[in-house]
Amino acid sequence: MRRIATSLAGLAVVAVAVAGFAPGSAAAPAREPVARADSAPAYYTLKLPTGLTMAQLVRDGYDISHGHGTRPIVVATPAEAKSLRDRGVLLAKSGSVYKPLVRGAGTTSTTYYGGYHNVLGHEQHNAAVASAHPDLVKLYDIGDSWKKAKGQGGHDIQALCITKLATGDCALNSTGKKPKFVLHAQIHARELSTGELAYRWIDLLVTSYGKDPAITSLVDSRELWVVPMANPDGVDVVASSPSQPVMQRKNVDSTTGGCPADDAGVDLNRNSGFQWDVHEGGPCEETYPGTKAVSEPETIAIQGLLDKIFRDTKGDVDQPAAVGTTGVFLTLHSFGNDILAPYGYTNTDAPDKAALVALGKKMSGFNGYPVSTGDGGIGYFAPGATDDWLYGTRGVPSYTFEVGPDSGSCGGFFPAYSCMDSTFWPKNKAAFLYAARAAASPYGTLPASNPVS
Repeated sequence: MRRIATSLAGLAVVAVAVAGFAPGSAAAPAREPVARADSAPAYYTLKLPTGLTMAQLVRDGYDISHGHGTRPIVVATPAEAKSLRDRGVLLAKSGSVYKPLVRGAGTTSTTYYGGYHNVLGHEQHNAAVASAHPDLVKLYDIGDSWKKAKGQGGHDIQALCITKLATGDCALNSTGKKPKFVLHAQIHARELSTGELAYRWIDLLVTSYGKDPAITSLVDSRELWVVPMANPDGVDVVASSPSQPVMQRKNVDSTTGGCPADDAGVDLNRNSGFQWDVHEGGPCEETYPGTKAVSEPETIAIQGLLDKIFRDTKGDVDQPAAVGTTGVFLTLHSFGNDILAPYGYTNTDAPDKAALVALGKKMSGFNGYPVSTGDGGIGYFAPGATDDWLYGTRGVPSYTFEVGPDSGSCGGFFPAYSCMDSTFWPKNKAAFLYAARAAASPYGTLPASNPVS
């Protein structure tokens, strides 16, 4: 099957060209591919015939999104849409992948597609924030991207810890006294809004300190960890075509062989050490989990950080977290306008389901996203996901936010950058603040009227 990521003429060449960039360099090719009208991908809602499942379509290589409830979404070229219809699938086009973009907009050395920050933009921002606020910010290199681990350029995986620093704060251990909140973004490279939300969250915390009493109190009393870009090699590929981003989801691990350059890679959100499943897909598929659990350096970096900073308060899969567990973890994805609580690898209820849903609904009160558990209704699961790993092994309440709708100018993987100001940041800012506040007693009850009081 012809893969989604290669549906724009020339994108494979662009993806290969990224390999030559040095660490921290901006990925900007000399020429951008032009989407042909007869081959451009689009979003479709779908209804399956009897006997065909979403899981089967995923295994067959179709790019099924995280649409939940009754509206799963497939990203498909016209040829792929025809193939699905030939199998009896009812499709309805819900929107185009790419949004109108002013020529030249967002193609500076640090931004693309109207204003989204590329890897260099994030790295410069992280360094500037740490330098300007040494009393509030610690910047860590927690590991390497796949390309850096292979000596092919690549990047450090960076994490920031924001608090009013005192002795013992923001250490890479679980002995600190302050409750920890972690915001984790862009593990799927093409989900543009997620890294940008992390960027704004960092700025909110450091620029509000000493000015906004509620946020000042929060920074004084919490460790606020941020991983703004968990898959930087993948983002290099996405941003290599600034006006028509490449639909790279995975990292760029090419060791399995047999895949086109822009189909290679491992889905880092299927690669954790919890409920990893070899049957999630072949090497060229979007949900390929890798050759084994925790096979990728990016997974080692993220899982290693979480393992260090959170206490283990949970027993077996079917046992609840210990009384007194602290911390909250949010991993940002797109799209679907959902809050997903554990477990995602099964539709069997998590032992803390009631408390997880209750906290999810408090956050939902700010962004309006409904709360789902299990597979969220889409009909296939997410074994090996980061949030399942942290809850399943440490007991920390962990959630996926699926940011943005499935259609319209703010829909899909590549929403117009203006949506950050009009929708995504206003909807999620207070939800993040509430989650950070709740980290002190996540399985207790907190009033939702003021997210930081």
